[in-house]
Amino acid sequence: MSFKYKYKPTDDAELDVTAFLNLMIVLVPVLLLSLTFTQITVLEIKLPELTGGFTSSEESQSKLEVVINDSSIKVFYPTGTMVQDIPVETAPDGSKLYDFERLSKVMQALKEELQDKRDVVVLSGPEIGYQNLVSTMDAVKSYKAVVVTSLVEIELFPEISLGDAS
Repeated sequence: MSFKYKYKPTDDAELDVTAFLNLMIVLVPVLLLSLTFTQITVLEIKLPELTGGFTSSEESQSKLEVVINDSSIKVFYPTGTMVQDIPVETAPDGSKLYDFERLSKVMQALKEELQDKRDVVVLSGPEIGYQNLVSTMDAVKSYKAVVVTSLVEIELFPEISLGDAS
């Protein structure tokens, strides 16, 4: 007795992806709506020249400097003449509280006098934290004001140079 096997061709099965596509159609908009968009701000700084090139003595004497250290924030203009000394307060937990709002007010008053000046030198000690340095740079760069029912950023001294106060 011989058995004969007949080969029956089978059709290739097709993938049914409609359920997956329906899931993606619902899932993608939900994820996009729940996503928190973050804003990254870049502060441009102007580096000092490495060469001891020619600078006039009048230019070097008329620098606006902000010196930030553990005990205070000092504003000098022209070089060597103190405009304001803003003391640093100590919180009950021992952390330092810098008054950046008062610094911004001082810079606004200076901008009214020095309308053509655009540069400032921020000098900090090694003990100053990164966030305090960035907040100082924000305070001297610009301030926010309400103009005709909208909040706008008004420029103070956008050309910031960094240096070491020690």
